[in-house]
Amino acid sequence: MTAPATAQYANAPVPAHQLVPGWRVALIVASFSIAAPAFLNGAQTGLALGFGQAVLAALLAGALLCIGGCLTSVVSVRSRLTTYLLVQRSFGRRGAAVVNLVIALVHYGWFGVNVSFFGIAMVAATEQLYGVQVPFSAFVAVGSVLMTVSTIYGFRTLERLALVAVPLLGAILVWVCVAAVRKHGFVLQPSPDPPVPMGFGIALSALVGGNMLTVAAMPDLSRYIRTARGALAGMALSFPVAAPLLMVAAALPALATGQTDIMKLIVGFGLGVPALAMLVLSCWTINAANLYSASLSLSATFPAVRPWMFTLLGGAIGACFALMGIIDAFIPFLLFLGLIIPPIAAIYVIDGFTVFRHADAAATLRDLPAIRWPALATWAVSVAIALLASACRATLTGVPTLDATLLAAAIYLAVLRLRGRTGAAPTMKDAGA
Repeated sequence: MTAPATAQYANAPVPAHQLVPGWRVALIVASFSIAAPAFLNGAQTGLALGFGQAVLAALLAGALLCIGGCLTSVVSVRSRLTTYLLVQRSFGRRGAAVVNLVIALVHYGWFGVNVSFFGIAMVAATEQLYGVQVPFSAFVAVGSVLMTVSTIYGFRTLERLALVAVPLLGAILVWVCVAAVRKHGFVLQPSPDPPVPMGFGIALSALVGGNMLTVAAMPDLSRYIRTARGALAGMALSFPVAAPLLMVAAALPALATGQTDIMKLIVGFGLGVPALAMLVLSCWTINAANLYSASLSLSATFPAVRPWMFTLLGGAIGACFALMGIIDAFIPFLLFLGLIIPPIAAIYVIDGFTVFRHADAAATLRDLPAIRWPALATWAVSVAIALLASACRATLTGVPTLDATLLAAAIYLAVLRLRGRTGAAPTMKDAGA
């Protein structure tokens, strides 16, 4: 299997001749939002908040994601390093292994979400075509096997198919939105009995949490952008545009019909098997990317294990998540992501702007310590506090994701100040302390 472009220069800075303008990265990032899970998130938010508040939440989410993306992308443009290398130099070799295990589990969780949509789509297709009801679990099992095997043997083909599937799925979502409004009219008030009741802050956290893995892993793409100004422009053209547009496309049909299941909407409006096929293809390609990204990070962490073994493991774990009903706990899953992922990005961003600001990027990767305890301890403490606060429904800003990010940033900056290391690259002795 040939590695995609983003896997090149995995262990060193990107050379100048490989750089591209920021708008090309913006298109890729915006395409990540056109997916069935994002539609479900927007539909549930619309039913809980109503159209006006849901769009406002999407606008704010787009702004917060843009700010986060600007910070992570500027750090990567300056260093030309991958997310894995940025995490490794901040957390140390073994510290980064712990972080990568968590990120891999997140990818496997997303695999479970997407294979659930695959299973639901296939159940709808077989019932519509043949009048036969096949168990959801059977399609999850078969789909997981097919997606896993195709990732091992044909990732490049699926990657090219994604270039077709994503815009077509976007067109399908727009058609569903228009058809729902034509048939039922504009319904702007929230549902009296939403499937997932939530306040504005929780909805905003879910919207941000659904994209935080993209923001945290932005360096894998943005390190190819020519200039920091181009990176800022690229982020401004992605999240702030895609998030509100998708919310409109999801909230309007959900409010008009009371339905959040994109498959039932597709069948109900007569789009039929071709539209379901595009949805299946979209889920398939996204899951191939999830397995591939997780296998890359884990194989870098555990070089003695072959990447395809992590792909097989991920397919099995993701299928288990789907069969355990991860789709029914979708919003809690997004909220959880919003608590554990942002502190990771906050730590390597702070390091990029302070500890390693004036250091040579390649030099910072030499003789890395096993663990940088300030970073690992900050992440563990901030996540523990954020989870406890969320369980107790305590919040500083009203948005749990923002609380977790600010908490991690404050703790880490305080630790660096106390150690007297802000603004200069640490010695290897200090980095390992």
